[in-house]
Amino acid sequence: DVQLQASGGGVVQAGGSLRLSCTVSGLPFEDYAIGWFRQFPGREREGVSALSTYNGATAYTDSVKGRFTISPDNAKNAVWLQMDSLKPEDTAVYYCAVSKWYMSVRLRALIFDYWGQGTLVTVSS
Repeated sequence: DVQLQASGGGVVQAGGSLRLSCTVSGLPFEDYAIGWFRQFPGREREGVSALSTYNGATAYTDSVKGRFTISPDNAKNAVWLQMDSLKPEDTAVYYCAVSKWYMSVRLRALIFDYWGQGTLVTVSS
């Protein structure tokens, strides 16, 4: 079975940092795109960042560019999302997801096939 395990959420003050981790197991294919999405109350999931294990390409939504960094942990079959300079508007439930479409990295939830459980990030002002 495919399993995605997300962790690392918590409460932090504005300007602080958190690092999210997503560990992947059971995938039936070797290369994939792995992404982070977030969901605000009453709104659809928003793509935050994604990475292709095939070519290392990355993508970020504009609001997190320069503050968030996605990186692979190949030894652990995981991906990190380092979140710096956090703002209260980053408060959301964060989800990791995997897509079979690894040739180009797109932050569109519809193309992601497998999803992990969410982890809550709360940024206080």
